[in-house]
Amino acid sequence: MTIPIRTSPSWRAWLIWGVAVAAYVLAVTNRTSLAAVGVDTADRFHVDASTLSLFAVLQLGVYGFMQIPVGVWLDRVGARPIITLGMVLMATGQLVIAFSPNVGVAIVARMLIGAGDAAVFPSVLRVIATWFPSQRAPIMVQVTGIFGQLGQIIAIIPLAALLHATSWSITFGSIAGLGLLFAVLVFGVIRNHPPDRASDVSVNTDTGAVRVVTSAIDNRVGIRAAWSHPGTRLAFWSHFTTPFAGTAFVMLWGIPFLTAGEGRTQAEAAGITTVLVLTSIAISPVMGALSTRIPHMRSRALVLPTIGVQMVAWLVVIAWPGPAPLWLLFVLAIALATGGPASMIAFDHARTHNPSHRLSTATGITNVGGFLAGLIAIFLIGLALDLQGAGTPGTFTLEAFRLAFLTQVPLWLVGSFFIVRERKRTRIRLGLDQPRRPRR
Repeated sequence: MTIPIRTSPSWRAWLIWGVAVAAYVLAVTNRTSLAAVGVDTADRFHVDASTLSLFAVLQLGVYGFMQIPVGVWLDRVGARPIITLGMVLMATGQLVIAFSPNVGVAIVARMLIGAGDAAVFPSVLRVIATWFPSQRAPIMVQVTGIFGQLGQIIAIIPLAALLHATSWSITFGSIAGLGLLFAVLVFGVIRNHPPDRASDVSVNTDTGAVRVVTSAIDNRVGIRAAWSHPGTRLAFWSHFTTPFAGTAFVMLWGIPFLTAGEGRTQAEAAGITTVLVLTSIAISPVMGALSTRIPHMRSRALVLPTIGVQMVAWLVVIAWPGPAPLWLLFVLAIALATGGPASMIAFDHARTHNPSHRLSTATGITNVGGFLAGLIAIFLIGLALDLQGAGTPGTFTLEAFRLAFLTQVPLWLVGSFFIVRERKRTRIRLGLDQPRRPRR
């Protein structure tokens, strides 16, 4: 039996979403907590660029690997236990890294952070799908992404300032303590379903109705069914291709590139990265509104142009003779800022083309894409630096960084190819285009 979904969310829905979003902000802070202290990390553990990149690569690898299991568990048990577990795992990881005696333990700690981080954003999407009307979903997802960007600013400026004012152990121990407090908060406030429902529910975005979630569906069938729809594959490749350049820049390589490569001060580098984050926040509601208004033109009008803007901006910076002027670096930051809001369109695809009972499973598949590309990009940049003999902070050079960042180009090209292909197949599936007739 279906029950019509309420037309406007209650105050309790806003409270639950607010707490979930606050947890997401902290999750992003955890995720990018090495963003502004990459050089400090390399010095503390005496590692080269490839090893430094492993901090982010393995963290993102665990994040990506956990997306589908998290999606399946969310479809079964709801957001409350999953997001609470995520906060506990991240707090544990930060506590371990605060006192880690060597690089091996620190990397394992980052993997714990990746596992906890994997649970948070899909849980927030679950809260949106369960507590809010379906017509609000695209804007709510974009607004969630906007608040999440604040976590990057916290990691770039206050966290780095705290580290340089105190110590490594105090800084990361403080994040661990905050994570434990949030675990208690989300467990106390977040609920899986509205009080007038007996069970967790999910939203059918086609009809606006809600249904009770059961565990009868076979997990393998759900995953296979979600991936078999070209709309899910379009979502995956959209999320694969749009955000990875910004992820690699913000999570690890942006600050070293700007300071050791371009010769900018720490304050200038922080300012450029902050502009990236703030621009992403400003663009997000516009991208969400456009995604709602042109559902059948999202890829051609929004996603593909975003990819092109990022690639052109990077190629101009790389080709510039000598260090790039400050204005051009700000242009690069603005171009990279478009990737995050564009990546949220992928979740519109996943939600549109999958029934309610596998909503979180399809979301998990989609979320794998961006972080898979992110970890590949981060690793390739670090590997390229090492192969050029520029693998430590003392040997970083502008030329080495330029060649290293060129490794992003194949990812853009491969992703764009599959976006075009799966978009065509999705439109055929929906009856908007006709399949090509075989040549006689």
